[in-house]
Amino acid sequence: MLYAILAYHVEDELLAWTPQQDAAVVAKVIEVQAPLRASGHLGPAARLEDTRKARTLRGPGAGIVLDGPFAETKEQLLGFHLVNYDTDDEAIAAARKLREVNPSAVYEIRPVKLYVPADGFGATTTKG
Repeated sequence: MLYAILAYHVEDELLAWTPQQDAAVVAKVIEVQAPLRASGHLGPAARLEDTRKARTLRGPGAGIVLDGPFAETKEQLLGFHLVNYDTDDEAIAAARKLREVNPSAVYEIRPVKLYVPADGFGATTTKG
């Protein structure tokens, strides 16, 4: 089963990190990713650009493009990891490893029901 591990942060706090602090966290995350990738459990992972660069498409017909995500939340979605595990517990354990090196992050673990395979990272069946 594929799971998305969605990484949330208070964006202003993350943007306040020095380049050295940011690089140190990224280096630690890459260390955690290495064994997940080597075991075949880690698929694509991405860090999203600042929310101020986001655009939202909404409304009827062709829709209207608006600046930014208009979510009234303290934390913003700033990145994700796609992992492939047999159980929820295994996916949660992977999220815990990521959180060990980035404790200010909040991780949401969500099963992915539909997936179009890319780059050799396998397809899943629809469950539930």
